[in-house]
Amino acid sequence: MLKIGIIGAGAAGFFSAIHAAEGGAKVTILEKTSKVLAKVKISGGGRCNVTHAAFENPQLIKNYPRGEKFLKKVFGHFSVKDTVDWFESRGVKLKVEQDGRMFPVSDDSQSIIDALQQAARALQVETIFNFPVIEIRKVGDGFQVISEKKTLEFDRLIVCIGGFPKIQGFDFLQKLGHTIIPPVPSLFTFNTPNEPIKKLMGISVPDAFVRLEGTKLAYRGPLLITHWGVSGPAVLKLSAFGAQWLFDQDYHANAHIRWVHDLSEEDTLDKLNRFKHEHPKKKIMGNPLFGIPTRLWEHLAEKSDIESQFLWYEIPKKQLNKLVQNLFCYIVAIEGKTGFKEEFVTAGGVDLNEVHPDTMESKIVKNLFFSGEVVNIDGITGGFNFQAAWSTGYLAGKSSKINA
Repeated sequence: MLKIGIIGAGAAGFFSAIHAAEGGAKVTILEKTSKVLAKVKISGGGRCNVTHAAFENPQLIKNYPRGEKFLKKVFGHFSVKDTVDWFESRGVKLKVEQDGRMFPVSDDSQSIIDALQQAARALQVETIFNFPVIEIRKVGDGFQVISEKKTLEFDRLIVCIGGFPKIQGFDFLQKLGHTIIPPVPSLFTFNTPNEPIKKLMGISVPDAFVRLEGTKLAYRGPLLITHWGVSGPAVLKLSAFGAQWLFDQDYHANAHIRWVHDLSEEDTLDKLNRFKHEHPKKKIMGNPLFGIPTRLWEHLAEKSDIESQFLWYEIPKKQLNKLVQNLFCYIVAIEGKTGFKEEFVTAGGVDLNEVHPDTMESKIVKNLFFSGEVVNIDGITGGFNFQAAWSTGYLAGKSSKINA
């Protein structure tokens, strides 16, 4: 009987194991801790953001800062629709939220965990806990997997260890000859410790546009002001696409915020002048425009040197131009980052040039496969990292049985 080892008991590991075991192979998951599917459990505030309603692959791949071209082939084998069908065929109905994220109807990540564990049990997948791998040795066409206390042998091996904050976490793969792209954090909020905007913590705007000064890196979406800086989907997505650049800047940069994404500078000035003409005796402070929250509007006016009692007809041209600037291009100095809640995502990992995108098999080591974030793939927030785990896990599991 073919023996297939899976290193890592996360989403990618379980999905790999299930699809590897469907042909009758003996499949064993090796997990370094005493828990399985830990990230699935806490994802989405305990609801598990299973995937995203991006059912067309050209649309889907745009949400991956690294690995877009590679994933085009991967998603051709297992798509978002396949993920939805797989879980729903096992009694887990999924729903689409307004922003496209997909969750189980139960709003409970345990539904996803139960489906994965039941499928694995039905296929007699074994899990060995507290098995931290310290070395992998190639023996003929197979492998020896070594921990401190035990050595196990397998015909095929699928590595699903996720991402690591430091390159040392990939040591045993480097020793096998693989190139590792040094990991850097992805998905984080921007710290702005010296900016007065922090006093507005808790305020959000629904559709801002954020750009990193000196680059073409930009993203739009909801933005949240926190007690340490700026967050929300627009910032998190920008942090993912700008992960390497921000790392190279030691997380010191300027971010430009346009509070209403679809207004040009000229449009902004025109609308302000029109309101000034139509409502000359209204207070500037007390009449927020463009749907901007009152406290934020007051802050922008104050930053534009507009006094609290100013009426619209009294505003000097200089202050009006400053208000336009603060609405259209509000600059904050980034000084550091903060990890995003339970999300732990890194850019980096096994070089995609050394992996076959149609099988997830190593081009360097025969019968060695990968799935999940161990390779240099990462998605923005919204279910995209799980989708990559399901798709690469399916492919690695199915492919590991071929030519057995």
